[in-house]
Parts: sequence; structure tokens; C-alpha cells
Amino acid sequence: MRRLRRLLPIAALALFVIVLACGCTAPSAGPTADTSPAGAAPVSFLAASGPVSDGMKTIGVIGGVSWVSSAEYYRIMNEKVQQDRGGLNSAKILMYSIEFGEFSKQERLADAGNWEPLNATLIDAARRLRAGGADFIVIGSNTLNSRADDIEAAVGIPVLRITDATGAKVAQSGTRTVALLGTKYTMEQPFYRDALEKKYGLRVVTPNATEREFINSVIFDELCAGVIRNESRAGYVRIIDRLAAEEGAEGVILGCTEIPLLIHQDDVRIPVFDTTRIHAEAAVDYAYT
Repeated sequence: MRRLRRLLPIAALALFVIVLACGCTAPSAGPTADTSPAGAAPVSFLAASGPVSDGMKTIGVIGGVSWVSSAEYYRIMNEKVQQDRGGLNSAKILMYSIEFGEFSKQERLADAGNWEPLNATLIDAARRLRAGGADFIVIGSNTLNSRADDIEAAVGIPVLRITDATGAKVAQSGTRTVALLGTKYTMEQPFYRDALEKKYGLRVVTPNATEREFINSVIFDELCAGVIRNESRAGYVRIIDRLAAEEGAEGVILGCTEIPLLIHQDDVRIPVFDTTRIHAEAAVDYAYT
């Protein structure tokens, strides 16, 4: 009997908890009751009823080359849509992020003349984006925009070229002579220079061989790994200042999507053209059309 008396308060407490739980979870009547017409399917907050037409194309981004600049693409695109449309609006983006460690080996093969593995990886990425519903492609790399024609031909949807977005922006500014900084490939091969000079009437100057080596090593050894060093920034600024003083550069194109992580307008005295921002914002504008 004494033991029973000790158990009674515990049993009462358990009963109270059960009753309280039932009260909390029981459906309430009144205004919150389901008022759907008879035979209608219940409406779920999570139920998908198909894509909503909002007049915005879906941007397909080939990213991961490198991921640090791809993160900037994503941020800038969404910030622009929010600024343009207000509220909670954001960009419609699909991103396929290439694994850069393996891809960097393919880049070395391409540098030696074998482009097949690299091209196959990029085309595969673009096809995945098209299959996911992308309306057009943005390649999140200045260097790899050299493969835009191959990707467009293989996949069948437009590729928004960074050279066109940048060339139009520089020409619009009134700048006529620009320094081009980027990977060795971007600075040395004709694809970028030709687009700027032939399509947009610009004069392009590039760093000398020693400077190109330094710029390239900082990109791959530091920036692509998210490493930002003040001494590297100082080295870039010296190169830009020399190109302005000796080569007549009126502005500088940061022609690698990682360089804007290191160099900003406040660092140099001539206008800076941030190709990551230019390309990302151009993609949003294209998505509106």
C-alpha cells in the first residue's frame, strides 16, 4: 500500500503529460479547419505545382574553377536580382562545380597541347546544366571562356562570353588602352586580346614575361586556394603601376576571376575592371531578356 501511494503522483503526472500532448496536437476547429471544396486535393505548403513563370531565365554556371570565385558569382548574381527586384527575390541559378584538383591536371595536359580531357569535362558539365533546365551557360573562368565555341556547339544553348561582357564594359567607360592581367594562358594566347581589340576597338597591353610568371603563380598557388597575401597584392600593384606609367594603360582588366579577391579599386590609381562582377551582372541582365 505504501508503495502504491508513492507511485500515484508519478502516474498522475504521466496522465497529465499525455492529456497535454493530445491537446497540443489535436486539430482545432473553426477558422483553421480545411475549407477545400469537396473532392479537392489537400494543399501542402511543400507541394510543387510546377515552375512559376517569373520572366527570368535560369542561369547555368560551370563553376569550381576555382570554387572561391564561383562563390563570388553566386553572391553577386543574387545581390543584383535583389537590388533590381527588391524584397526576397533572388537569381535562378544552376551550378555544376568541377573538382578542381583533377581538372588542374587536365589543364596541364591542355597547356602541353592535349585539350581533349579538358574539353570533355567542360562539355559534360554544360550538358548536365542543360539537362537540369539551364537556359544559357556562364563559364566562371576567364581562361576557360576560350572553350566557349566548343561548348556552345556541343550543347546547343548560348554561352555568355566573359570577353564580350568585359569588352563592352571597358568600351562603354571610354577607356581605350587597358592592361590585361590573368593566367599565363589568358595573357599570352590571342583569344582574349583578339576579342577586345577586334570587336571593341581596344588596345591591350600585357605584363612582361617575368611579371606573367609571378601573376600566374599567385593565382594557382594562392588565390585558387583562398590564400590572400599582402605581399602578393603589393606585387600586383607594382605591375599595374608600371603598365600605366610605361605602357599607357588607362585601366586594368582583372582577367582572372580570382584576382578581384586580391586587387580592388582602392589599391590602384587607374580604373579596375572586375571581370567576375562584370560577367555575373551581365548574366543577370541576360536572364531578364
